[in-house]
Amino acid sequence: MSTYVPLISSGVAGPLGALHLPRLWQKLSLEAAGKLAAGYPGCGKGYDAMTLGALGLDEAATKAFIKSDKPTYPQFEAWVKKNGKSVTADAIAKHNAAVTGYNHDDATRQGILSANGLPDGSPKDAVNLNNLDDWFEFHQAVLK
Repeated sequence: MSTYVPLISSGVAGPLGALHLPRLWQKLSLEAAGKLAAGYPGCGKGYDAMTLGALGLDEAATKAFIKSDKPTYPQFEAWVKKNGKSVTADAIAKHNAAVTGYNHDDATRQGILSANGLPDGSPKDAVNLNNLDDWFEFHQAVLK
């Protein structure tokens, strides 16, 4: 069975407008199918936890829904609207600002840039650093 590096960026939002939510759906869906690449948590402590918290979603219930129903992304968003305790324009705007404003610590940034053969510097934001990290991991697992 193949495993997959999640390639939906945390900087992507679906119709609901919440950044990272499509990536969370992809990671949880891959995990539920036993197809998430090693080293990637289905639900981690960073953007995953931030997204669940911002929308007022219970982690266990979210995982259970994805595992049992295997929803498409629009079906997942419909479930989020129904089950999230804080799915409001204000909560989504605050969440999106938190996602785009988050920077990794120096060691994480330097590690990602170094693995990609880049000097320390830019980008500094976690969304773009995570993109570089995903693309590197995809290259190593699939293209190399």
